[in-house]
Amino acid sequence: MGEAVISAGRVIEDWAAGATIDGQTIPALPDLARMRAQRFARLQDQLDARGLDGLVLLGSSAVAYATGAAMPAQDGDHAALFRAVAIVVTGGSAPHLYTPYPDGAPAELAGDHLHGPLFPDLDEGMERFAAELAELFAAGARIGIDHQTHAMRRGLPEFDWVDAAEVLGAAKIIKTPDEVACIRHAQLLNELAMVEARNVLRPGVRQIDLSAVFLRRVFEVGASAGGIDPIWQVMSPTRGQGPWTLHGDLAYPTVTTDRFLRSGDVIWVDAGITWEGYASDYGRTWIVGADPNDRQVKQFRRWRAVVDAALDVLQPGASALQLCTAATQANDGIKPWISHFYLAHGVGTESAEMPLIGTDFGEKFDEQLIMQPGMVVVLEPVIWDDGAVGYRAEDIVAVTDTGWVKLSGSTYDPYSLTA
Repeated sequence: MGEAVISAGRVIEDWAAGATIDGQTIPALPDLARMRAQRFARLQDQLDARGLDGLVLLGSSAVAYATGAAMPAQDGDHAALFRAVAIVVTGGSAPHLYTPYPDGAPAELAGDHLHGPLFPDLDEGMERFAAELAELFAAGARIGIDHQTHAMRRGLPEFDWVDAAEVLGAAKIIKTPDEVACIRHAQLLNELAMVEARNVLRPGVRQIDLSAVFLRRVFEVGASAGGIDPIWQVMSPTRGQGPWTLHGDLAYPTVTTDRFLRSGDVIWVDAGITWEGYASDYGRTWIVGADPNDRQVKQFRRWRAVVDAALDVLQPGASALQLCTAATQANDGIKPWISHFYLAHGVGTESAEMPLIGTDFGEKFDEQLIMQPGMVVVLEPVIWDDGAVGYRAEDIVAVTDTGWVKLSGSTYDPYSLTA
């Protein structure tokens, strides 16, 4: 697969030539209206399969998935008060969107499905909320919900509320070709901005200086919003020298500060932005003001061998356990990831979502998690040599009908231009 590039804000190389998901070619750029229609159809299929009358969604990523609504990033207090709400009725033609930001609604959403805001966090908002629900659902309807505020629990009718996670999880775990194109484009913007941050990396630069360069550039190239605050964590050579943790393993991530970077610092980099509601995930290891020594190069090559071993078995029908086994065998039988993290996670409207591979859920969970076309996997093994730091990076791939296609770039400076 070639490296995609941007010209006048568009991808001009067919980065996934020939790759298909469910027989559909992955486009260079998504058809957003088609993507939203296909997502809504997936939700309807899951509602029907589970015998639910509908969904009430408050989480920002769930609302964005169900409706395609764009919403500004906000601090926690404002996000709770001025949140958007989505209501999906089983058998309906479109989602209902209740939002204080009507200009963020997709163009194809009919006017009778676009409403003013609800206030699910306020007791004063329950009368109208209850009236809206009564218009859409019969008494006692079985409704999936992702979050209930205290005011909702006090003031809404006694519907048969059930957890919406099964509907949302089953719908979101398989991406459409357009969703994959969104993730790839979000990742491309992330990587373009990281080039700028990498160019200013030197002794004496502060962590927050790198954040300033990255955030300015990523919005210049077209990011919709920030997702993960940029992380530039200086890793101590040993676990014992690192920050104290309850679990006794590596502490990661830690908060970015005004710390000055020194020559030879090994920093684990992580950042995520969103584009059209889809997250990216950039992870690499950088060295400040120095080239990697022989031991560090070997760490990188071990990391590459672990990723390649997992990719060798990644295809439709493979289990998550097979990926974990292959990755561990490639690391001489040592599990190559931090115990409170995972070998891999998914990415979509959230920066970490299903599939989750190598978690504390255990081997039985991994054995039952079967890879399917449309799953997106972020591989993030860690190679750690206590006393000599280690190497961490992230690669994003999408499972296709015949194997997989890479969504992230192939640059691993300063360890190697390409792997």
